[in-house]
Amino acid sequence: MKCKLGLAQINTKLGDVQANLEKHLRLIKEARNQGVDLLVFPELSLTGYVLQDLAATVSIKPESGDPIFGPLLAASCNIDLVVGFVLEDERNRFYIAGAYLSGGVVVHVHKKIYLPTYGLFDESRFFAWGDEVRAFDTRFGRVGLLICEDFWHASLPYLLWQDGADVLLFTSASPGRGLNDENQLESARWVDHINRGYASLFTTFVVHSNRVGYEDGLNFWGGSMVYDPNGSVLVRAPQHEEALTVSEIDLNQLHRTRTRLPLLRDERTALVQRELTRILSQGTRPAGR
Repeated sequence: MKCKLGLAQINTKLGDVQANLEKHLRLIKEARNQGVDLLVFPELSLTGYVLQDLAATVSIKPESGDPIFGPLLAASCNIDLVVGFVLEDERNRFYIAGAYLSGGVVVHVHKKIYLPTYGLFDESRFFAWGDEVRAFDTRFGRVGLLICEDFWHASLPYLLWQDGADVLLFTSASPGRGLNDENQLESARWVDHINRGYASLFTTFVVHSNRVGYEDGLNFWGGSMVYDPNGSVLVRAPQHEEALTVSEIDLNQLHRTRTRLPLLRDERTALVQRELTRILSQGTRPAGR
């Protein structure tokens, strides 16, 4: 089976959900005209990133009756979509979230688990953190969805891999930071290494959509990419400009790679569970929550 992917590398207008929706719908139409099966937008694609106190005013309910999600769900009858938004739950907590839409329904919603609050990041002041990670079924097989900082913690891609995900969808609003000796963005180089590493170690497809543009002093660099289960890059979007980048993945590559390199077959999950239980029971609790 093959799947034609679209990476919707866009610049968003901070807090202007209607304008961002219109850009989504234009790109969805363009992607459909190119035969795209699955179009992946970046983190917080409908709202912008540096929201702070705007979070409550731009929150969206991922249901057909919502004026923003309604048109997106209608569009998903002809093309699968991943969109980024702010979710408000029934207890009025706000989450950075991503939704997978297909056939006019919300197939899955992921709430960002790791909220960076260091350096130039301040997410946990304004958002609640998610507390579960699940793979889910699509017409292209089983998939996992993570948002930006989630991907920097190896436990989450690992859990999705063990939960059956053969395609890891990774959305981000990653700002550029640092230059290396070759005058390249250090943050872009690091993300590229991480994506290649997960694709290789988990013998999965890694699909990364990152935003572009300037917002409140931050420069989002783009550079969206797709890696195959061999750790080979299939496509790379340009940096620092909006782009609809299309790539086709051949899901039969999973069979070929895992026959040659049976890392999934040989993974000892019971050992991992046992040793984590031992570590936690000793009271030498791992760092973090």
